[in-house]
Amino acid sequence: MKLVDEFKAFAMRGNVVDMAVGIIIGGAFGKIISSVVADVIMPPIGLLMGGVSFTDLKIIMKDPVMDAAGKITKQAVSINYGNFIQTTVDFLIIAFAIFMMIKAMNSLKKKDEAPVEAPAPPPSNEEVLLSEIRDLLKNK
Repeated sequence: MKLVDEFKAFAMRGNVVDMAVGIIIGGAFGKIISSVVADVIMPPIGLLMGGVSFTDLKIIMKDPVMDAAGKITKQAVSINYGNFIQTTVDFLIIAFAIFMMIKAMNSLKKKDEAPVEAPAPPPSNEEVLLSEIRDLLKNK
């Protein structure tokens, strides 16, 4: 029974619950950003590149093998570098969006926390003595 109680205490700690919520929201947020990239941002970029979709870009290393009826018996071997480009662009946009979201949250947090200025530390004994010596020399 101790193992179950220990697991329950672990799972109900604030950090674990916060992390789980963050992962779930992050997954949903990632899908939204991926849709924005694939459906909104990349089509105009592909249009500017002459109507090419990044996911169609590939280097064919070996053509597909077809039988007499024209049916493919062996698939083509290709390097799909367009998918890599698409995934990289998705990652960069998602990373930038998350950075901007965290930056906004940090700026809100700074506004909530009023800066408390620490009082200046009292002068040390040496400073007090030196200022007294300075004052005595001025008075002479």
